Amino acid sequence: MKIRTWGIAALTALLVISPLSSTKGVLVQAAGEAGKTQELLEQLPAADQFSNRVLYAAYLQNFEGAKTPDAEIIIEAAEYVSADGMVPVIKNDYEGMSGRSVLTDEEGEISWEFDVAESGLYNLSVEYYPVAGKSTDIQRTILLDGKLPFFEANYLKLPRVWGNRYDEIKVDNQGNDLRPQQIEKPMWRTLTMADTDGKYPDPYRIYLSAGRHQLTFVSQREPVMLKSLKWFQEATPSSYQEVLADWQAAGAENTSGVMLEIQAEDATYKSSPTLYPLTDRSSSAISPYSAAVVKMNTIGGNNWRLPGQWITWEIEIPESGYYHIGMHTKQSFVRGTYSARKLKIDGVTPFQEVSEVKFKYKSNWRMEVLGEQEGEGEPYLFYLTKGRHEISLEVNLASMAPMINDVEQSLLNINALYRQILMITSSSPDNYRDYQLEKKIPDLIKKLQTERDRLDQVIDSLKQISNNTGSQEALLLTMRDQLDEMVDRPDKIPQQLTSLKTNAGGLGTWMLTAREQPLQLDALYIVSPDQKLPESNNSWLAKAKHEMATFFNSFFIDYNRIGDVSDESSDARTITVWVGSGRDQSQTLKAMIDELFTPESGIQVNLELVPMHTLLQATLAGQGPDIAMGVGNDIPVNYAMRNAVKDLSKFDDFDEVAQRFRESAMVPYGYGEGVYALPEQQIFNMMFYRKDILEELNLEIPITWDDVYSMLSVLSKSHMQFGLPLTLQPQYAGQNIPPNPIYGSLLFQNNGQFYRNQGQESDLDSKTGIEVFKTWTEFYTDYKLDKEFDFANRFRTGEMPIGIADYTMYNQLSVFAPEINGLWEFVPIPGTVGEDGAIHRDTPASGTGLIMLKGIEDEEAGWEFMKWWTSEEIQTRFGREMEGLMGAAARYPTANINALEQLPWPIRDYQSLTEQLEDVRGIPEVPGGYFTGRHLVNAFYQAVNEDVPAREAIMDYVEYIQDEITLKRKEFGLSNSSGQ
Repeated sequence: MKIRTWGIAALTALLVISPLSSTKGVLVQAAGEAGKTQELLEQLPAADQFSNRVLYAAYLQNFEGAKTPDAEIIIEAAEYVSADGMVPVIKNDYEGMSGRSVLTDEEGEISWEFDVAESGLYNLSVEYYPVAGKSTDIQRTILLDGKLPFFEANYLKLPRVWGNRYDEIKVDNQGNDLRPQQIEKPMWRTLTMADTDGKYPDPYRIYLSAGRHQLTFVSQREPVMLKSLKWFQEATPSSYQEVLADWQAAGAENTSGVMLEIQAEDATYKSSPTLYPLTDRSSSAISPYSAAVVKMNTIGGNNWRLPGQWITWEIEIPESGYYHIGMHTKQSFVRGTYSARKLKIDGVTPFQEVSEVKFKYKSNWRMEVLGEQEGEGEPYLFYLTKGRHEISLEVNLASMAPMINDVEQSLLNINALYRQILMITSSSPDNYRDYQLEKKIPDLIKKLQTERDRLDQVIDSLKQISNNTGSQEALLLTMRDQLDEMVDRPDKIPQQLTSLKTNAGGLGTWMLTAREQPLQLDALYIVSPDQKLPESNNSWLAKAKHEMATFFNSFFIDYNRIGDVSDESSDARTITVWVGSGRDQSQTLKAMIDELFTPESGIQVNLELVPMHTLLQATLAGQGPDIAMGVGNDIPVNYAMRNAVKDLSKFDDFDEVAQRFRESAMVPYGYGEGVYALPEQQIFNMMFYRKDILEELNLEIPITWDDVYSMLSVLSKSHMQFGLPLTLQPQYAGQNIPPNPIYGSLLFQNNGQFYRNQGQESDLDSKTGIEVFKTWTEFYTDYKLDKEFDFANRFRTGEMPIGIADYTMYNQLSVFAPEINGLWEFVPIPGTVGEDGAIHRDTPASGTGLIMLKGIEDEEAGWEFMKWWTSEEIQTRFGREMEGLMGAAARYPTANINALEQLPWPIRDYQSLTEQLEDVRGIPEVPGGYFTGRHLVNAFYQAVNEDVPAREAIMDYVEYIQDEITLKRKEFGLSNSSGQ
């Protein structure tokens, strides 16, 4: 492992301690006192040593009263002084930008030196161009003189620019609008560094002392072209009255007779590919409208909810003068408060009042005129000159930001208190014992009072901005009341431990929902003051007509069919494909088929959204598809035994196609001499750990299972646990249960196997199989690990600071637990030291594949589709589009080797994935093999719950597995181990 790679990753780990740790040791009251200020700067976290985690709020408080010099310090990016781990490339006059720019890679670091004439707080802006990468936001860590100024500087993002691929929305052969594909529209942009999570309403300010400094950008994700960096003071918009007076003094006058309507779905630029046009069929008040077919007639909605997301429209103003700005909107998402937007015209907020435009809750569409939202006062006048302008709306938390920051701090502190209490009482405290927590935990009551008072202030602030009591306060009130009760009766705290954890989870939920500010737009209006805006038609008659029309049309619309549908009487080559994923995934896939596959191949595809557990019944009834996507690993071989699927290895170019995947991904689909599926997804386990908690406990990341055993004793003393994957239960009748992945990992790491004699017998009754089963069950019998738990929640609170889970848990944690972003990481699972001295980290994989059913008429057409779908280009594009569509929670676990590399993983996380991927093993599927996972679970529960010796439990159930394998081999005319 390169030292530099570890250094980059350590930037987060170096900063993490208990959130309750005081920062008073680094506070200074008078930033103007040079000696104290220098002492504070010297105590900032360095990139090569452990130190306190300083949040931006505390950092800014340290320098309260510091000057904000009216000065600019411009750094030309091409004039860097050093680079490490990358080779910067200088470009001249790049993409219309005169002068020299520098291209920085997705890993490594680059540094500049600059001089400061006057000490004070400065904003930092970056002039950049988002070069082609993996279609995700660019991410950098900022170091000042080799140190992280504050924790949030570890994750600073430079967004890309997106737009519709075509100016006109395309229509399928059913008359439905197709969602336009979002493509990058890169351009030079200048961005002032600010928080992307909405905790701080203003851009970051960084303290610079007089003298020479070094600024370093550490690449975390994506390459970027840099032109310049600037230290300066971000201007604050003046009030509306001041700006209006300036316009009037300049001779501005009202325009007359102008009414411009801009359909919101025709946005020019967006900050995210999730901001694509939407269809809304809830009302006839929007335009364009249809009760029969899909019309892309709005934009935003729940996709447009996260801080910093913006949408820009270009408009042509016919004459200079004053205008009103109106919007046809629906805010039916956030009850009890509002959604807020910041208005910018040509990149600038014209006056202070539109830096937070509030859209209150209402279930119907309505016309909003800026300045009239509160139902009083005159609409704002905006002076626009003749010609082309850009109007932008950006999600802006503003008033909510301080509350979100307070709740996050409270949540971190409550979780830390929960862990401290847990270390004394365990998760199952004795109700009749006085643990004297107030004596064993310093300042416990004071800390509880602090968090209670903090939540009280947040609740009061919420009431002020919403003018009433809404659902927003419910979770906060519950937590506040419990803290109040704990302060009054500290002896009852152990009995409230479970509810404390639950209510802390409620705070996390509140944070997630409070950050979200959805708003749906139908149209924007730029009108002269003498023009009246159209009213939203929400009459009961219009609603009745709409409901009757949609009800009538529902009898004639097939909602299972997506996009273009081939006419059965047509001579065109046609295949039917079933997909069992969500509608968003299906629509994205269908759009790609219609745009890329059908025009190139001439093959029409009827894509149908169908629950995959109905595939067997449909196939038996002769109503099945030609191709089925997203089937479990057990399906292909089980269908192959019954001669229900095609052998893909018969195609001439199969060997070439198989090279796209790792051998482990192909293993479950082989049967006899044939291969009966191509892999789509390959999922395997990684080890997740909380860096802050392991640091508190002075624990190292376990490399081997022996390290895990040593760690378990330390965790047990603190009443914490190591999480091992659950034993799964079927979700519907007949669902296959794969073998437990920890048992599989231990089996493979000890040179074991699931089956012997070419799959004719189970090998779980071998010496290795039995010893591994004993080792696995001992985690639960000897170390008392929990068998069932919610890993994401326990990981979030710190009760389970380390555990093994499939790597898609990364997606969930990234979205589900924003308060611990930067405090966790994943690495390969622990391994077993082999006789050769090497550490074996083998782990089994699960996944999905696609199959070709036996009844297909044009198997060459089906094979062309399968090759197209599993190709690097298509898998990469689908993965990026799904993440763009649904965010990081939808990151696609593709089985294509090269496509996985192209997906937008942070560089260190991708390195950890590929390291583990080298040791991933496939589990073969054999006749009767469905009993393996099922009876492995039964043996596990017998050994753990009923105290049956492990050897006896596994031997008993292996007999059932052997009998089923023998029975199925006989049923399908296959020889068994005795040659019969």
